[in-house]
Amino acid sequence: MNSNLHKLLQRITYLLGVFFILSCGSTAPIVSTPIENIDLIPLKAVDLTDAEEKEWSHLDLKTDTVPGISLHKAYKKLVKPKSKTVIVAVIDSGIDIHHEDLKDTIWVNADEIPNNGKDDDNNGYIDDVNGWNFLGESNNEQLEYVRLIASGDTTHPRYAEAKELLTKERESTSRLKRQYDGIIGKLSTADAAVADYLKNPNYTKEDVEGISTTDKALLKHLNIIKQSYGFGFESMDAMMKDMKRGLKSFNDRLDYSLNVDFDGRSIVGDNPNDLNDRSYGDNDVRPKNGRSHGTHVSGIIAAERNNGIGMNGVANNVKIMAIRNTPNGDEYDKDVALGVYYAVDNGAKVINMSFGKKFSPHSDWVRDAIAYAAKKDVLIVAGSGNDGKNTDENNYFPNDQIDNGAEVANNFVKVGSNGPKYGSTLAASYSNYGENTVDVFAPGSQIYSTYPKNSYEFASGTSMASPMVAGVAALIFSQYPNLSAAQVKQILMTSGIAINKKVSLENGTVVPFSDLSKSGRIVNVYNALLMASKLSK
Repeated sequence: MNSNLHKLLQRITYLLGVFFILSCGSTAPIVSTPIENIDLIPLKAVDLTDAEEKEWSHLDLKTDTVPGISLHKAYKKLVKPKSKTVIVAVIDSGIDIHHEDLKDTIWVNADEIPNNGKDDDNNGYIDDVNGWNFLGESNNEQLEYVRLIASGDTTHPRYAEAKELLTKERESTSRLKRQYDGIIGKLSTADAAVADYLKNPNYTKEDVEGISTTDKALLKHLNIIKQSYGFGFESMDAMMKDMKRGLKSFNDRLDYSLNVDFDGRSIVGDNPNDLNDRSYGDNDVRPKNGRSHGTHVSGIIAAERNNGIGMNGVANNVKIMAIRNTPNGDEYDKDVALGVYYAVDNGAKVINMSFGKKFSPHSDWVRDAIAYAAKKDVLIVAGSGNDGKNTDENNYFPNDQIDNGAEVANNFVKVGSNGPKYGSTLAASYSNYGENTVDVFAPGSQIYSTYPKNSYEFASGTSMASPMVAGVAALIFSQYPNLSAAQVKQILMTSGIAINKKVSLENGTVVPFSDLSKSGRIVNVYNALLMASKLSK
């Protein structure tokens, strides 16, 4: 489950609760008793200011009482002016390479003459000036287990599991879609009633707060509107647009991701089950149909620092290599493997992979590519996934382990996500975790970064935590280029802030934060640079 869908489910649960309470004529909140009220333990917790919300991930736990990566502190005290440019490959959904905060940090293949229809550098890719698009014009895709069912291979050892999962997911998504339809209907009715009362369709939150009435029907509508404002929207118009985007995501899931009859690959023109079939794709690395994921990820790593616009990326001397392989659905193992080979062979020092899935028919291809990157001394950083599951017990791909056993390489970092409050909710509820399969945590909730068309938005997920770590790795390599990928992985894991407090998981259990990953730590760039300076001597 991606973090956006997870957020939609939380919103549905909340709004259904709101409407149920209001329909019963009650205004009192329903509070459940936690198993263990761990917030009573003395922990630092803080409500972010508006300014801090946009940069909380860069703050310092000790100074700011916010569990960020101490980036401001590092730049102020440790980052040296002289550094080496580091290429970071972002394997994702495509990047807005013309974005105002990214255009000057996009990698350019100096050995390729733009748009001459030739493979000038003989790397196998024509006109790959900024990277490569392995999806061509394709955008929507099935989930991997849906592809398994569509293949008709009933002898596959996971076929029955896939069938059961598809039935469950289609029923669940259909139910949630109906609920979302109902919520949108109630919001629309409430919005129309309040607009009619105020004689103003563009009413404000202040207008709503100023209404005084004893009309029971209007009071019900007002309560719905006020509760909806609790999601942080400044207007009902903004709320409705967001809700309709959410509804579209459920429709897309039913029409494409969970549709056995949908074919999103034929347009690409290759055989996705033949790794040697490599003459496909094109050089257009920009996102399709408004996809924003890769642009947001890239900004976290490399948005131009201190230029007076937007936001600041983690690293200050990097170039982003754009590799498009992630559709609206599950990525193909072939595209992942070839994306890694492309990045390594064209000079990337760090690769970020903010995607993942539960089924991986050619996981060996990806592990071979990871091992190849290790041999070439390239670090790979990947998100742990957004299902709120223990990946020690539930395989999640890509990874560098066979059945969660020994690692095949020492260059692969798996990252979980933490939020902005140092307390029981420190570990993001959606984040996968695993003492054997997740290496470290990093800020990933409500991260402000670049969006297509020179815009900026908040987004949450291990997809955001991964580039946070990739950016830290790039900064380390930039400052200390003699360090190896294995050394930087060691630094990331051992220099982080150790968290010895208990946190709540999505299923309600309470565990020590240290049990959620191998390191039990949150990445900290200040400590990492200190350790790097010692190891590099």
